[in-house]
Amino acid sequence: MIKAIRPQLKLLSDELIQKIMNEAYEVLEKKGVWVENEEALSLLSDAGAKIEKSSQRVFIKPELVESSLESAPSTITLYNRTGEISYLVGKDEVHFDPGSSTPRILDFQTKKQRKAVTQDAINFYRIVENMEHIHFQCTGIIPTEVPDIITDSYRLYLGLLFSTKPSVTGTFRVEGFKPMYEMLVAIRGNEKELREKPLAIFDACPSPPLKWSNLTSQSLIDSARAGIPSEIISMGMTGATSPATISGTLVQHVVETLAGVVITQLAQKGAPVIFGGSPSSFDMRKGTTPMGAIETMMIDSAYAQIAKYLNLPSHAYMGLSDSKLIDAQAGFETGIGAIIAALSGINVVSGVGMLNFENCQSLEKLVIDNEICGMAYRLLAGIAQRDEPIAKDLLIGLEENAQFLSMPHTRKWYRIEHTFPKIVDRDTYDYWVSLGGKSAEDRAREEVTRILRENPPQLPDKEIQSELRQIMLADAKANGVSSLPEIKL
Repeated sequence: MIKAIRPQLKLLSDELIQKIMNEAYEVLEKKGVWVENEEALSLLSDAGAKIEKSSQRVFIKPELVESSLESAPSTITLYNRTGEISYLVGKDEVHFDPGSSTPRILDFQTKKQRKAVTQDAINFYRIVENMEHIHFQCTGIIPTEVPDIITDSYRLYLGLLFSTKPSVTGTFRVEGFKPMYEMLVAIRGNEKELREKPLAIFDACPSPPLKWSNLTSQSLIDSARAGIPSEIISMGMTGATSPATISGTLVQHVVETLAGVVITQLAQKGAPVIFGGSPSSFDMRKGTTPMGAIETMMIDSAYAQIAKYLNLPSHAYMGLSDSKLIDAQAGFETGIGAIIAALSGINVVSGVGMLNFENCQSLEKLVIDNEICGMAYRLLAGIAQRDEPIAKDLLIGLEENAQFLSMPHTRKWYRIEHTFPKIVDRDTYDYWVSLGGKSAEDRAREEVTRILRENPPQLPDKEIQSELRQIMLADAKANGVSSLPEIKL
């Protein structure tokens, strides 16, 4: 039997990758990066990096980068809340998750965006939990009735209560790591178990161009020492905060990311780290950062190819839309992005459900995007030879009025070879009209309602619930917040 080939997309030649790498190494050594965190500066200095103390600029030699790349693991294994299901992050494995940290949600009834609240976040977690093609959870909604100072820990608190999937998250403040780490330890039972079976990825974003802030540097250090994977999210905007050319932005992206890799490995040799990002093709006409632009997707695909060249796991923000509604634009931008991400073999693909330049989530779009992800996975499975011979015996022995519909061969292979989306409309026109002529958004809303009605949340046991709440309340009170929104469990 001839096995299926896995379709792939590559946008960079080996020569261009090497050129980008050479220039990135030269920038790191001659220009360096700005690092605001004192502990990171100390680690870099001890490793032999030259520090310009007046400006906190760090000059990193190629040898230090190379040794850091050698110790960084090529794959990471994440586990769900119970520790029973694992997910490989690396090689060409592809996992979709919603994008992180949106303060708004698209209201289905009004078709307008509004500020999100705790119940929206809970519903969000519950929907993602039931999406078979969205493998990871994400602290994707910021409940705006909670004070900003604790929204990082509060998002994770809700996520750990209402979802079993691994989570992509991150801190908004240096002090936020401690309670978030304590919650993850509470789920696992102890620090050793969390290190052996990581449950979350922490995003850390350099500030373009060429700067690692105090907060994000500390996140790298804290995560590395705790055994929590860091996902480095470089965010250059072409012509605004990075060079106007795609290849130029790629050089900056590599510089910023490699500096982050070095910090993680100096904090803890062998610490898990992901070569990620959320760059964009800046639209000079509008002053916006279109994540659905084809050039943005090209940048993502290209740096993921560089990540594979460096033998590091990869991440990108793709499979999302800049549209403000669930419309044709939302569909084609999301679909193109998800397919390009899958063909590029990006390991963690963030963005499903997102609208409006990463500022809005939609429960209905999550349901639709789940089916887009399913199509992407089917594409990756490729075309396999199912029988030997392939079909000549069927065709040579075919009778004049034969129907493939009744053949055992069809019954054997049809459901294996084909996918059957729930939300996609494949009815005849007349039957579609008889059902009310509903749009994809209408059908998705019905599915959202059904899931929330028929699938109660899989909560952790009561002892863990209590421990999580105590940690969350302690963090709230330490920051002057006397109470939290009521949560109906």
